[in-house]
Amino acid sequence: MFRRWWFIALAALFGLAVAGALLIAFAAVITYPKLPSLEVLTDYRPKIPLRVYTLDGHLIGEFGEERRAVVSIHDVPEVLKLAILAAEDERFYQHGGVDYLGVLRAAYSNFAAGGARQGASTITMQVARNFFLSKEKTFTRKFHEALLAFKIEHSLSKDQILELYINQIYLGQRAYGFASAAQTYFGKPLQELTLAEAAMLAGLPKAPSRYNPVASPERAKQRQLYVLRRMRELGHITEAQYQAAAEQPVVARRQAREGELSGDYVAEMVRQLMVDRYGEEAYTRGFRVYTTLLKAHQEAALQALRKGVLEYDRRHGYRGPEGYMELDRAGGDLEEVMEEALQEVPEVGDLLPAVVLEAGGGKLKVYVKGGKTLTLAGEAIRFAQRYLSDRLPPNQRLRRGALVRVRHDGGERWQIAQLPAVEAALVAIDPTDGAIRALVGGFDFGRSKFNHVVQAWRQPGSGIKPFVYSAALEKGFTPASIINDAPLYFDAAQTGNQPWEPKNYDEKYEGPTRLRTALAKSKNLVSVRIIQAIGPSYAQDYLARFGFDPARHPPYLTLALGAGTATPMQMAAAYAVFANGGYRVVPYFIDRIEDENGTVIARAMPARVGEGAERVIDERNAFIMTSMLREVVRSGTAARAMKLGRNDLAGKTGTTNDFVDAWFSGFHPSLVAVAWIGFDNPRSLGKGETGANAALPIWMEYMAKALKGVPEADFRVPDGVVVARVNPDTGLLDSSGQGIPEYFYQENVPQADQGPWLPALGARGGDEVRNQLF
Repeated sequence: MFRRWWFIALAALFGLAVAGALLIAFAAVITYPKLPSLEVLTDYRPKIPLRVYTLDGHLIGEFGEERRAVVSIHDVPEVLKLAILAAEDERFYQHGGVDYLGVLRAAYSNFAAGGARQGASTITMQVARNFFLSKEKTFTRKFHEALLAFKIEHSLSKDQILELYINQIYLGQRAYGFASAAQTYFGKPLQELTLAEAAMLAGLPKAPSRYNPVASPERAKQRQLYVLRRMRELGHITEAQYQAAAEQPVVARRQAREGELSGDYVAEMVRQLMVDRYGEEAYTRGFRVYTTLLKAHQEAALQALRKGVLEYDRRHGYRGPEGYMELDRAGGDLEEVMEEALQEVPEVGDLLPAVVLEAGGGKLKVYVKGGKTLTLAGEAIRFAQRYLSDRLPPNQRLRRGALVRVRHDGGERWQIAQLPAVEAALVAIDPTDGAIRALVGGFDFGRSKFNHVVQAWRQPGSGIKPFVYSAALEKGFTPASIINDAPLYFDAAQTGNQPWEPKNYDEKYEGPTRLRTALAKSKNLVSVRIIQAIGPSYAQDYLARFGFDPARHPPYLTLALGAGTATPMQMAAAYAVFANGGYRVVPYFIDRIEDENGTVIARAMPARVGEGAERVIDERNAFIMTSMLREVVRSGTAARAMKLGRNDLAGKTGTTNDFVDAWFSGFHPSLVAVAWIGFDNPRSLGKGETGANAALPIWMEYMAKALKGVPEADFRVPDGVVVARVNPDTGLLDSSGQGIPEYFYQENVPQADQGPWLPALGARGGDEVRNQLF
């Protein structure tokens, strides 16, 4: 009887199994034809972000919902493949899409553990899920996943499937695919990954948020060790390799952002242009945009601007803590509370947020974001010494809980710092075609995305004078012309508005002054008299030749002192006309656009000097103006630039009324650069903060690095320009031969009773006289 019942039970079970198998087979037969087409796999077109590079190939920006870098399976290092297989699917190359042994092993493990601890998804099944299915945990979804896995295995090779997986899988921090994750977490390409790093990345697919090495380094380490153990058990690595990798420190980049160089303002300009042209596809089609920036120039510009702004900021004193934390009321672990709070405070440049733990006795003990504790004293806190006083109210004082900034000086020292309130901009272009070599639109893009290079319309002050002087040369003036540097007064009837009494910056007046000297010393009254002589309307029209908007430079006498408005980019383009010998070039920032396959789909075709660029001033005018602007650097308001040790630099300082804007616009024959500093809500920078004191140091810091190794330029004197000795007091030819040399248009040499003029080139004594000029 017992045997009979046992036989009936087995028969029933067998029948149920057969029925179940038939049912599953029937469902498969019905479902398989309805499965989605594999075209999305066979013609794989992943969402690849827009990437922006310098001309020399360094990444400066990336835009798109998904960070992704597609790689061929042949470019994936073997150690990473083995780590992935050990972590996700050790029998990948043996099964046909569904690993039945893996299913049984997972079922047994889950039964023994009393819950779902292991899954049985193969890499092929994960590919099916990632491309076609949701992540809901239902039998129907799992059934479709298995059927799709069979279909994929029938259509693609194992290497093709693994390649899809490696490129498509999400690994946290918006990184899709292992190539992107390697850059995001470790800042390196796949080929440079160590065994320890490969194992850490291979552990991410199981739960990217849980095992994220940025957010959860301890869990990431545990998962990495599991992957390494599996690799050892499977014979992929030796015991010695396992031990070495397990002990190797692996530190993920806290800033999980792919980017080798700070060029955010230019990257944003590219993004806007690409979206205008391609719409939302700009973010997914894998465009690579190569800008005209050069890495060395961009780095030099950013460092120069930040150094100049911080030096200005320190000259004007500490303004107090950014805020306060009530540390004594904080519950839980104090360090954890502080770190969590500081995570909400952005890092700006190298100004790191910190919390004061102790203050007193001439010392500050601070906890710095990231876990470092510092004790600052002496010179490190002298900048903020006044705020340690007990006489200040608690909401202003440096005390326990104060939120401050600290900065590393590049050596061994840390010092207290603060976020600057002032802004600045720097742009550099190649004067031969307008290619932008460096552009920094503000102190920090994360704090303010307002691009001061192209969006800030500010008064150029004395920076406009060279263009007024250039107009004067066209009207018959010469560098030796004598203009009276003396006070002027205009009543309301003359100005049409209100009385105006222009003054020199230093309120000193030198009487009759040569134009060359007046420009070098930036004499305001000479400029006003020039405008009177040539006419404000003529000057307005003449400025348009250099790219200035006439509507922003009304035809009044105040035009001579830069009362109109211009952007740093406009100033750079305008000064390029002097640097390149009289041609108008249009600044541009994109060299070429490539598609995801590297095919060039657009390339810049700029008008170059001698190749399509429009001549807007006489070559002789450009040369003579350059010689006068070199005098500004040699002996005038920009004389401190001589510390660079070069004799081929020219430029002009610019300072507006009440020191609201400070500029320096200058050039070498191969490079034009403009630096500006001021407040977004215009107000005085402070007495004495002129273009020479506030902007010129930024320009000098940049040019010192940008021109390093560049030979000193020789300025060719154009035909039609001659040198004559003149009396410095009269500006006329000196009959004694003892006068000072000066350049003139050949037909415009000032006359005298006697005294020869010397051709600039070729004539006996010409080179000697020219050397005296420079």
